[in-house]
This record gives sequence, C-alpha cells and structure tokens, in this order.
Amino acid sequence: MTTRARSFDAAAASYAAHRPGYPPALLDAVEELAGRPLAGARVADVGAGTGIATALLHGRGAEVVAVEPGDGMAAQLRRAHPGIPVVRGDGDRLPLATGAFDLLTYAQAWHWTDPARSVPEARRVLRPGGALAIWWNDADLTVPWIAEQEARLAEFFGAAKGKGFRTLPRGLGGFTSRSVRWSRRIPLDAHLANLASHSAFLMLGEPGTRDYFAAERELLAPLFPDGTVEESYVVSLHVTRV
Repeated sequence: MTTRARSFDAAAASYAAHRPGYPPALLDAVEELAGRPLAGARVADVGAGTGIATALLHGRGAEVVAVEPGDGMAAQLRRAHPGIPVVRGDGDRLPLATGAFDLLTYAQAWHWTDPARSVPEARRVLRPGGALAIWWNDADLTVPWIAEQEARLAEFFGAAKGKGFRTLPRGLGGFTSRSVRWSRRIPLDAHLANLASHSAFLMLGEPGTRDYFAAERELLAPLFPDGTVEESYVVSLHVTRV
C-alpha cells in the first residue's frame, strides 16, 4: 500500500492538472455534519496530495494545514498554494499537536492508512467535540458510458480497481453519511489524463498502458464528437464527532 500510495509522486503535476475537484455542496455538507462553519476552524487535511481539497478548505476560511508524505506531491502543493502550510507525515504518524484541531479531513486518503494507528492519532489531535471527515469521489455508475468504462477497467486490472479496501474505521463512534452528485465537462484528452493519474496505471507504467488508452480513445471519441466529456461523480462523505 505504501509503494502504491507513493506512486503519485512521479505524476504530481499531471495529478494536479487533471484530477477533479469537489463541488461547493460537499463543503456545505461537511459544515452541516461537523456542526460548525469552516471559516475560522482549525483543520488538518491529511494525505493532502497536491492540495485539491486543501485549497477549497482554505477558500472557505479555514485555518488549514496540509499533511502529505510524498516529496513530489508536497512540492506541487507548495508551488500551487504557497500560503498554505505543509507538514510532512501521514495519517499513521500525524506531526500535529494534541487536541489542537477542530476538524481532520481525509479526501481520497483514508484507505492509505492503517486504522490501528490512524484512529488513535485522529483521536489525539482532535479537540473534544472535533470531527473527522472522510470522503471518496467516485465515478457515477448510473451513467451508462461510465459504467461501461468501469467494467473495462475492472477487466483490464482483473479487479474492481481497488475499492474493496475502503472501510470506515471503528472506535470513533457512529458516522453520518451523505452522497453528493456532481459533474464537470473537460476535453477528452484531459479525461484520459485523469484516468492515467490513478495509482493502478502509475504502478503499471506508461508502456503497459499505451495500448489501453489508444483503445479507450477510439471507443469514447464517437460518444463525444465535440471532444468534450462530461464526467459524472458521486462523493461519499462520512463524518463523525469525537
């Protein structure tokens, strides 16, 4: 898992350029379920990557610090968001003061942790009444072309693209969950680059994926004759207060 998680470092620029962000409705839901506004909240965004979620939290007025283990991802975050502090660490070893934070967020990142370590760490750094927010942004399988693409990916990798290891931690009380649907329109090239930035492809390497993306382009081009793809997503948000 560590090797796969660190595979993003070599593709940090592409990750930052092509990965989807998150809709305002997601941050609205975080505020509602955490029981407080983000403005003025002390927030640690753990596994921050290139800062996609970090920047949105900062934009809402949170006093946010990014926690990121990877050299390439941290460097990209610093370049793009020089005003946001970045500390090196991960969910299993948070370099943060005890009881100092109102909210911990894990955007696409909890599954890279060892819950036996990350749960006690979350408890340690959150103040009494603070909240832990975990979310994953997934392709909306109710859209036919997306479901067909996901089936091709599962066949290519011989598995369901690694979603099976996503589980919510025990020992932190009950989670309240919310689903947020949203979409974005991007060029076909950007859609394929987004796919290529996922860890399964990064681990496989460019020579092993060249033929896959050539075939994928052939299949998608007739569906989007103007060259613009509408990617549809479902964000699964889970929040608990400690």
